[in-house]
Amino acid sequence: MDEEASQHEEPELRLVLLGRAGAGQSSAGDAILGRPAFQSGEDVAGAQCQRHRGRVGGRQVVVVTVPDWFSPRAPPPEEARALVSSFVALSSPGPHAFLLCVPGDQPPDGEERALAALELILGPLAVTAHTLVLFTRGEEKEEEEEEEVKTLEELLSTRRQDLLELVDSCGGRYHALRGAGGRGGAEGGEEEEEEKQRRRSVQELLKKVQRALGESEEDFFTCALYEEAGGRVRRRQEQLALERRERAVRGGIEEEEPGAHEAEGAEQEEREWEAAARSVVDLDVDVGGVLASLAVSPASPPPSLLWGLWERLLGWLRRVPGLVRPEALLGSLVGLFVGGPIGRMLGATAGSVATEVKRRKEKEQKTK
Repeated sequence: MDEEASQHEEPELRLVLLGRAGAGQSSAGDAILGRPAFQSGEDVAGAQCQRHRGRVGGRQVVVVTVPDWFSPRAPPPEEARALVSSFVALSSPGPHAFLLCVPGDQPPDGEERALAALELILGPLAVTAHTLVLFTRGEEKEEEEEEEVKTLEELLSTRRQDLLELVDSCGGRYHALRGAGGRGGAEGGEEEEEEKQRRRSVQELLKKVQRALGESEEDFFTCALYEEAGGRVRRRQEQLALERRERAVRGGIEEEEPGAHEAEGAEQEEREWEAAARSVVDLDVDVGGVLASLAVSPASPPPSLLWGLWERLLGWLRRVPGLVRPEALLGSLVGLFVGGPIGRMLGATAGSVATEVKRRKEKEQKTK
């Protein structure tokens, strides 16, 4: 029966969790696997990638978490290159999805930079076809309760246009993950209910991953860098297996018949595979060049262009007085089109002007 079941078992599902430090990658990994597996906190942020596997809904799922390597707080280029090489090798021959962890209760901080870095390293399809925004509650707030609960759709469509733009960059794919793999403080019936919610949330997440794969018509994501990593991992794994057999011969240990202690053999093979993958730290990728290109701020437009943009935006705002939080949207638009310190300054001013315009318009309507 076991042999028949193994023949019909689905292939493993590989997920790569990205995000800035403290975005909740570790707790998300625990929630997906249903057990505490990943270390979290500043002591491991920026250290090395973590990889764990487990059976989820009858299927083997491999989760790889990646420290922040793309932000201005990231390690030097050579260390960042080692991190990129590591997560690519650990998720080879290719992940079924990249999950960009975003704390939904915090302002954005470098997520667009993460997507840009991923696109420059692996190509645009890595983002547009294979990345899903995973909303978390962050490492520091995972045990706190929100005072006001709103649906994610309401949050995206009204108050958080910045998050909506992030989701749009990933083909409109997103998910709010419930549960933290045994890190909650609930007891008794509450704990059972939280576990049910976690399982449902994880199953919904995996369905969304499968849906994205169906839309892409690919078994999993791959590119030249993954092919390079996969080849190096296979060669190193073969070398490790050969060295193990040679040690057995020198020690006078006879090689066991196929099938004997199959579980132990599979565990040994898995350990050798991960050791081989962790030996890959220098893939042919210019991470330093990517980080340097991300650090370049867009050039500021000439004053005449800025003034023209300013007038067009104010005129547009006056034509749409009923828009929800127009001052926030106007500031976002200014930051998007202008960029850099000037964009931030104009964004703040635009917000103040928008608020005043709305106040005067409401006052005029009341006096009529």
